[in-house]
Amino acid sequence: MRTRLLPLLIVLMAGVLLALGFPLAAGMAAVEQQQVVVDRIDDTARFASLAQYVTAQPFEPADQADGRFLTLRSELDRYEDLYGIRAGVFYRSGKAMAAAPADWALPPEGEGRRAFQEALAGRRSRDPGQVWPWRHSRLTVASPVIRDGDVVAVVVTESPTGQLRSRILHQWLLLAAGETAAMLVAVGAAFRLTGWVLKPVRTLDVAAHDIATGRMNSRVAADSGPPELRRLARSFNEMADNVENVLDQQRAFVADASHQLRNPLSALLLRIDLLALDLPEGHGEVASVQAEGKRLARVLDDLLDLALAEHDPGDPQLTDIAEIVTDRVGAWSPVADRERVSLTYRGPAAATGWADPIALSSALDAVVDNALKFTPEHARVEVTVGVDGDRVHIAVADGGPGLTEEELTRIGDRFWRSNRHQNVSGSGLGLSISRALLAATGATLSYEHNRPTGLRATIVVPRDGGPAAHDG
Repeated sequence: MRTRLLPLLIVLMAGVLLALGFPLAAGMAAVEQQQVVVDRIDDTARFASLAQYVTAQPFEPADQADGRFLTLRSELDRYEDLYGIRAGVFYRSGKAMAAAPADWALPPEGEGRRAFQEALAGRRSRDPGQVWPWRHSRLTVASPVIRDGDVVAVVVTESPTGQLRSRILHQWLLLAAGETAAMLVAVGAAFRLTGWVLKPVRTLDVAAHDIATGRMNSRVAADSGPPELRRLARSFNEMADNVENVLDQQRAFVADASHQLRNPLSALLLRIDLLALDLPEGHGEVASVQAEGKRLARVLDDLLDLALAEHDPGDPQLTDIAEIVTDRVGAWSPVADRERVSLTYRGPAAATGWADPIALSSALDAVVDNALKFTPEHARVEVTVGVDGDRVHIAVADGGPGLTEEELTRIGDRFWRSNRHQNVSGSGLGLSISRALLAATGATLSYEHNRPTGLRATIVVPRDGGPAAHDG
């Protein structure tokens, strides 16, 4: 969830910063340019005041020997030398009265001509268009020279924009650095925010997984995260308490029922045995009743074992898994020899993991027993142990007929048995008991197809963490 929520927050924050940054960048460029334009307006106004008395008529040439004309021309030359800005005073006809550089003339069209035409109307030219760092252009400002209410000439300045574009770019770089720093702070805040929001969700996920795998004592601390998630955590704990109470009652009922039914069933079997003494030897109906009674007794025993296994918290300890497996393979070897099945072990001499030795032995017995039941004569059952990172894998692969895909999803369910194997003895609870015993210590039991034929059962035991790893 964090991988989906975090990019969304980052995109939103980036959008906000960009939405603020672009107008701010444009405003900064406009402010920088406005400062230049104001300076040019002041300059053109000063030159206009000097040129005001150089000529008395709009089309009358100025006296180039006049002292005021010489002062105007020297000011224009010095201005161009100091600032590199073209400046000139032009008659209404467009002919230059005085200009710096001396060969500078108004262009026949473009920004300079537009500003000149606007100034002829008796007002300062409009502000030039915005200058951008990537666009080479010049700033043109024109002011009219007015005498006795008439426009007698126009002062035009044409400024290069290199320094202005550099200042704008510098301002933008500072803005970009500030936006980048703000984005980094926002990303850090987003990490903290998503961590704070999703921490209760992750805790709920772990607790739900623990409960799903049989660790019913898992609960969630409802003291962090948003109020809605804290309420969800409290509701989850209440639900878990109710589920645990219901399961405890169910297990107690199953255990009590199994225990209470044992005595009357034992008495019934005894009476059947006594009744069989008065009947001819080999009576078929009596033998069938005795077999069904014994089968019922096994089911009751398995039900009691299952109830105890689901209620048992387990006692995980550092155990030599390979030693337990080789011991159980040796214990089942006589049974395999009787069934004419090859039972072999392959794996390291030692492999440690955290397990309850008694629970692991019982689960392994059930899995090996199941494999031997369904493996035909002269076939093979192979038990292997392997270490993979922080796990120890125990695989029991048989050479039996195997299961279909649908049956593979049902194996391990209580009382479930394949329709093809109803003639094989068993109550259908052995693998359920094994799974419950293993879950209490953090181990798992899974099944898959064995190639080319048969079933492969895999027990996975954790190698590290100790008892604290299984407290939920």
